[in-house]
Amino acid sequence: MKQNDLESLLHRLDGRGYKAYRDLLGEHDFGEFRLHVDHVQADPFAAPSRVRVRMPLEGAALPAHVFADGERERAARDWLARRFRAEVRQSPALAIDAGAQTVLDRTAALFRDGAAELRFTVALPARGRSILGRAAASLLTRELPRAVQAALGPRGRDEAALRRHCDAVSDQVALRSQLAARGLVAFIADGAVLARRSGIDDRPLGDAVPFRAPDTLRVTLEAPHAGTVSGLGVPEGVTAIVGGGFHGKSTVLTALQQGVWDHRPDDGREQVVTRGEAVKIRAEDGRAVHGVDLSPFIDHLPFGRRTDAFHTELASGSTSQAAALQEALEAGAPALLVDEDTSATNFMIRDARMQALVAKDEEPITPFIDRVRELRDRLGVSTVLVMGGSGDYLGLADTVIQMHDYAPRDVTAAARRIAEAHAGERRAEAERALTRPPPRPLDPASLDPRTRRGKPRIKAARRDALVYGEGEVDLRALEQIADAAQVRAIGRLLALASEARDSELSDPVTWFAERLAADWSDLQRLPDGDLARPRLADLMAAVNRLRAARFLPSSSGN
Repeated sequence: MKQNDLESLLHRLDGRGYKAYRDLLGEHDFGEFRLHVDHVQADPFAAPSRVRVRMPLEGAALPAHVFADGERERAARDWLARRFRAEVRQSPALAIDAGAQTVLDRTAALFRDGAAELRFTVALPARGRSILGRAAASLLTRELPRAVQAALGPRGRDEAALRRHCDAVSDQVALRSQLAARGLVAFIADGAVLARRSGIDDRPLGDAVPFRAPDTLRVTLEAPHAGTVSGLGVPEGVTAIVGGGFHGKSTVLTALQQGVWDHRPDDGREQVVTRGEAVKIRAEDGRAVHGVDLSPFIDHLPFGRRTDAFHTELASGSTSQAAALQEALEAGAPALLVDEDTSATNFMIRDARMQALVAKDEEPITPFIDRVRELRDRLGVSTVLVMGGSGDYLGLADTVIQMHDYAPRDVTAAARRIAEAHAGERRAEAERALTRPPPRPLDPASLDPRTRRGKPRIKAARRDALVYGEGEVDLRALEQIADAAQVRAIGRLLALASEARDSELSDPVTWFAERLAADWSDLQRLPDGDLARPRLADLMAAVNRLRAARFLPSSSGN
């Protein structure tokens, strides 16, 4: 159906019952692009209709640099989606999932089969349950073509802004790729703006103090477009970030935990990069734990209860943090990020006085302080700790950074002198060697997304919760999930796993890693423009928090 025919159809539908909008299903030829109506909402109060537009790449005439590599293509797709959103901002009936400060691999804009494709939603207009056909005609045959041409077409395109967007992402990918070879966990460039406007506004704080590395920790990395970039290199090993309250310790750690993602230009963190699978761990009272080997951290429970395949529906702070750590190791994390403020005290430290009062054989917990160097030496896992009160860690840290008025200082030498001068009587309590936990087989049937009525239910309106089947997965502790679109993708991938054979999920980490590396953009029958690629670590963390999930005993021992 051509554009004029679509307009005539909508005029004929004016005043009819809302279900008559189903006549729009299919493909409509607008000349320079095609409109695909994939799903029409059942009534005005249902989820909006899903549509796509496809413009041949020849017509879009995107510059050649966009297609230089996959990362630039991702950045360009992100820029096109943002451009379309800016064009339809005054049309609330049109919406696209274009994201905020991070540049994710989204399904909202794709390059497929020789065309640039935008996927978005349309709330088809109505009065009550009657079609407003003339309003729909104006929306779909006038407002939409204008926005599509402005977003995808070459006329009026800000080529400099597109290149800058792609260059920023390309530089971040390059900087992050150098970390492992340089023996770094993360890098914060001089001049970076780390502070955000508020807890609900992720844009940079206008009067924030620009970051500047101390000379003793300054390194230089090379970016293909920014050139030589100087800043603070967070080295592998054990790094403690200390300082008084409100001086910027947690602000730095938050920037590091978000440094696993690329950021748009002018975010302030576009040259702050962290190893891609670094995991923030924290205490999480009340979460479920499924068959996790907690014995390196929690053992000798009363009445002989074993912890090598521990289950609970209501974990304590220390138990939940131990589980999160072991799950991160199982998923292959090369580094752990820990903030004292969000940790269980008895998981982090047991001081000499408490050791004197409560004997080790009466205390099941081996605190993190007695494993942090073993993580480094035996497993090659680094730790970045924000500490404000546990001075015993100073003697174990390879690097100590003090934040003062949001400025970092290298106080490693002073911290070592203080640790030696105030050496206490605390005894290390680890009783056996630490090993990386083996895979736990996962029962696919336990991932069934269907409700009791037999219909699948997967919803994610926020980044901190996934409605799945009959339950809701609490993701508030997964602070590195950047967007609700990633949560929706996690839900789709869980549903896909529910259809796998038992043998395929004998190692779920590997199975999910393979799915994430493949073309995952069509995870359901209808094209979905509301998905973004999650990290493997966050996907596995969500699986571990699904109360219905059943992990089976591992066939291999530690």
